[in-house]
Parts: sequence; C-alpha cells; structure tokens
Amino acid sequence: MSKAFEVVVLGGGNSAGYVAQAWAKAGGGKGKLAIVGDEPVVSYERPALSKAYLFPDNPARLPGFHTCVGGGGDRQQPEWYAEQGIDFITGTRVTGVDVASKTLTTAAGDTISYGKLVVATGARPTTLADFKTPGHDLQGVHVLRNVQDADSLLEAIKACKAAGGKAVCVGGGYIGMECAAGLALNGLDVTVVFPEDRLMSRLFTPEIAAFYESFYAEKGIKLLKGDIVTALEGQDGKVTTAVLKSGTKLDCSLVLVGTGARPNTDLFQGQLDLVEGPPGGIVVNGQLQTSNPDVYAIGDVAAFPLQLTGGNLVRQEHVTCCRQTAAHVVGELLSPGGPAFDYLPFFYSRVFSLSWQFYGQSEGEVVRHGDPASGKFGAYWVKDGAVVGAFLEGGSAEENAAIKKVVVARPAAPADLAAQGLSFALGL
Repeated sequence: MSKAFEVVVLGGGNSAGYVAQAWAKAGGGKGKLAIVGDEPVVSYERPALSKAYLFPDNPARLPGFHTCVGGGGDRQQPEWYAEQGIDFITGTRVTGVDVASKTLTTAAGDTISYGKLVVATGARPTTLADFKTPGHDLQGVHVLRNVQDADSLLEAIKACKAAGGKAVCVGGGYIGMECAAGLALNGLDVTVVFPEDRLMSRLFTPEIAAFYESFYAEKGIKLLKGDIVTALEGQDGKVTTAVLKSGTKLDCSLVLVGTGARPNTDLFQGQLDLVEGPPGGIVVNGQLQTSNPDVYAIGDVAAFPLQLTGGNLVRQEHVTCCRQTAAHVVGELLSPGGPAFDYLPFFYSRVFSLSWQFYGQSEGEVVRHGDPASGKFGAYWVKDGAVVGAFLEGGSAEENAAIKKVVVARPAAPADLAAQGLSFALGL
C-alpha cells in the first residue's frame, strides 16, 4: 500500500503535535499533512512522564496531557486531527528513508511519499547496554522516554515495594533527579549514582547543587557522587544488586537509567549532513532546512545555528525547543524565506515542592543572590561585562519572566549585581 502527501512529519512526539497545531492555525489545508509515529497514541507532552505521571496521588494520565495542553493550546486527541484533515498514522515504524525519491518505507512494507519532509525523530535514551554493562538486560532495569516506559516503571515500582523497596537511579541529570523524586514519593528507598562531583553539573554551580543535594538528603534520597555502576547482578532473571566502580554493592530491585540521550539520525546516514560527535543531530540552517532542500529537521534531532552565540551549532533536548522549531518550520513551509530561527536556551524542573528556571548561557562569572534557606535564590552569569544567563529557584511567574527579559536584553552587569539580586531583573 502506498500513500502520498505534500508534507510528512516523521516522528509522532511533542514536535509533531505542535506542527499540527501551527498548520491548522495557519490554514495549511486539509489532506496535505501527515504525521507518522511508531507509538500507539498521538502526540503528548513528554515532560509529564518524569513528573506528574509518577505521582502516587492524582497522577497525570492520557488523554489529559496530549499536545498542546502544555503550551496552552487544545488537547489534540485523535478526533482533533481528523477534524483538521491531518492524517496521524500511529503504530507505524519507518525502517527506510530515500530522500532522493522522497519516499518512506515502513516495517510493514508500505510506502509513503512526500513533497517536503520534516524530521522529528527525537532522541533515544542511552542505556546500560550502550556501555556494555553486565546485567543490563535483567528484569527491573528501566529507562523513561515514552508512555510505555512509564507504565512499565509504574509496575516496577509495585514490584520493588514487594521486594524490599530499594531502587537505584543511574545518572545525576534531569531524568535522574526527577525520577529519583518520583520514586521517593512512591515510598521507595532511593540511591542516585553518578560520576560527576555534583548534581546537574553541566548547569548547577557547586553552591546551587549543594542546595538540591541537601534537599534530596532531607527526603531520604542518598547521593553517591564520583561513582558509576559497572555491573548489575540478579537472581532468577531479576536485578538484585548494583555493583559500583568503588566496590560498593547496592541492594536493589529497580534500576532507573537516566544517562542522557542520542539523536535518532540512523535513517539519514549518508543522505543528510550530520554532526559527528557531540552534540550530534542533523545539521540544519536558520530555516531548519537540512542539506537536502526538501527535508527539514526540528526538535531534539536538529542541530541548528544558535544566533545567541554567533551561529554555533547546538542541539536542545527540551520541549520549548520542540514547540518553537515546530512553529517555525510550518511558517517556512507555507511562506518560505522568512527570518532565521532564533532561540533562547531555556531549562526548568519541578521536583517535590521546588521549581527552578534557567535562561541563556551558563558561561562566565557566576553572581549569586538571595538566601537558599528562604527557598528563593538565584544566580546571574556575566560574560564580557554583560548578563548572559540567569537562574531562579522558587520564582513567581512575574519573576521568571523578568529573568528571561534580562537575558534577552543582555544588559551590562552593575558592580552591585549581587546586592540588587532579583530586583535588578524586576527593574529592567
């Protein structure tokens, strides 16, 4: 069986849902756009999986967080796509792409032809199998990327409670921090193991990290820094022990691996320009166009020129980037030749009662402000005399908007920036 569409989005994740939203708003037309995804459901807000999906009380569940509710839009369930004349083809794995003939081939042997292709294949979790860790295939070892993973994790939490309640999170980044919180909220005894000297080491300064590490300790979560899991041991096919490089052995019946992700570029090897080595991804220009003029890339898989840094290629694994690249590519498809994509790096997290946001670049001198003991504190990053980054824990909507405004403006940093603190942003 073969189908043909003017525009095909390859990948059914966050980005795809926002492409559909932008297409419908712009009047792109019915019967022209198709989305092909391998999951059995239409697009949803993926960040919910490591946050509210794991809550023991009032958890998030589909259809409650289908795109585009996270961005303040409609909840786009299957009937929404049908009403808009957008074909959302779920449960379909694409095994081959020929950009020369503009054709996708599915695992079932069907073909889908396109005029323009938008690659939204996202990224896949790095697993312990990638590190060739013995025992990586034992029952009880999990990653978290999609709803199926999350449902498996929920079942594993129940099994873990019945087997003693001890869990290990591998990795001290986003997924490690957020999932450790989720597991602890479910009553598990959680240990987080990571090789760096502090949590979120790529963003957090030692002082910022110390606040969260202390908070986690108060919640009973143990942090083992500067160590790695070198093997997993089990019994009857189920994980029972994590063996660390230091020689420490941790009893556990659940292991959650959060060690980063890799962009899904395999289908385009030899066909499109790719970034070899970090950050990886498909190279695109300011219009999000790849080395093939009829192929675009958005979201986690796209390596785009960041105007903020003079055009250095970056890849941003964040829902905000997914949403913004989706909107931009639709504008380019319907009205080519518009302004180049401009993006302000943004990260946020919510764990327990905490909530922080960061904008810009974490480069240069760090100027801290506020008292962590109060629950509201932050930092500015100053480079070449200008404020280029800002972090805030416990901020209100107005305050978070203010630190964003500062980074966009990149004002000169006053000598008393630390003393002014948040007032500097609010008064800009």
